Amino acid sequence: MTPLALIAKEAKCIVTGSDVEQEFITDAALKKAGITPFAGFAPEHIAQPDLVITTGAHGGFDNIEVQTAKSKNIPVMSAGEALGAFMEGKIFGREFMGISVAGTHGKTTTTAMLATMLKENKLDPTYVIGTGDVGSLGAPGHLGKGKHFVAEADEYATEPQHDKTPRFLWQHPHIAIITNIEFDHPDIYGSIDAVRAAFSQFINKLPANGTVIAYGDDHEIRKMLRTYNKKVITYGFNPDNQYVFKRVTLSGEQLFFWIESHGTSLGQFRLHVSGEHNALNALAVIITGLELGVPLEKIRKGLLAFRGSKRRLEYIGETLTGAKVYDDYAHHPTEIKTIIKTLKQQYPKKHIIAIFQPHTYSRTKKLFGEFQRSFEDIDTVIITDIYASLREKPDTTVSAQLMIEGMRSLHREVLYLPQLSDVVKYINKKRYRANTVIVTMGAGDVYTIHSEIGIQDE
Repeated sequence: MTPLALIAKEAKCIVTGSDVEQEFITDAALKKAGITPFAGFAPEHIAQPDLVITTGAHGGFDNIEVQTAKSKNIPVMSAGEALGAFMEGKIFGREFMGISVAGTHGKTTTTAMLATMLKENKLDPTYVIGTGDVGSLGAPGHLGKGKHFVAEADEYATEPQHDKTPRFLWQHPHIAIITNIEFDHPDIYGSIDAVRAAFSQFINKLPANGTVIAYGDDHEIRKMLRTYNKKVITYGFNPDNQYVFKRVTLSGEQLFFWIESHGTSLGQFRLHVSGEHNALNALAVIITGLELGVPLEKIRKGLLAFRGSKRRLEYIGETLTGAKVYDDYAHHPTEIKTIIKTLKQQYPKKHIIAIFQPHTYSRTKKLFGEFQRSFEDIDTVIITDIYASLREKPDTTVSAQLMIEGMRSLHREVLYLPQLSDVVKYINKKRYRANTVIVTMGAGDVYTIHSEIGIQDE
């Protein structure tokens, strides 16, 4: 919602909005743009706007403001539908070349990385990124003067109660990047087959001259592509991909990798972010750049400007006692494993403490065993109560306490600290020093503890 609001503001629209009072990572970007939402939802917030855009949260189409708009015959769009309309150029009377970044994991980082590379090469793209500020870009949304429209493409439902259409089906890209396909959103999808079918439907919307750029080592992506007959470019570690990693190394907080295509070396690339997963994200960006005609050397330089995104293995700082603190949006077992693997590679001799806030009852229940095993490589795990989504009802058959019971044999120290205030007290009491790395993980509000655990000013 925030990137859409920012784009509308840059298009000289008058933008108003409503939200709950809770603070979110996107608030800073709105404030910087001079957009101050009303606190709470009320009919009087809807005067006579030309268009109302609603999220699926906070009642979605049943929200009082949406209902008020409909009663006044004011057009209403879901956020997913509006993003598709923006990309098509319907709202602003412009034609764009759409580039959609889809996948269970890695969407936000890949979208931000691609937008950064295009910006650094003076192509001034329009972009929509589902996070707070991105260091290399500033705001997560921008209406550029260039022809490219880069958007994160989410497979979640348009409006979970009334319209289960996957959000990305509203988009109309010329290029679609697929980073991976895994089972997620069990409140919407009954199986991995249903998830894969949604992605298949998405890529089949591409025009005849469109291009799919896909992670070829992914089993579900390979399954999906068997019946796809338009242009596909694959990348990965397996030599049968069109773009192949020859080597990936980590040096401090920098990542180096070498790639080859059809037997020809494309040389070395460097990133100012760590993790093998970011090498994969970057390779998708490199291929996209080449497809758009950006010279390889300019792509190489453009990638160097990317310094990460908000809540994506974001370095927060050091505590007053010297422990390093990171934060990540990781809310799926695969994402957790990836973050832990990256930190272990970066800090092989340090004690890593994971603070995890499970997100939604449905996901926690469906992936219960996988969550229990996803922390196997570290000694200390702290689990808080489940952060319940407003879109689902409580489920007493699943809990953080039950999760921990099956984890005690896998770790030296597993702690159940139900409230974030309990976590803050524990961390402050332990006074972890320079031999420790603390990482907060989850799609809820676990990141809010950072202000209370004594992070040093830079």
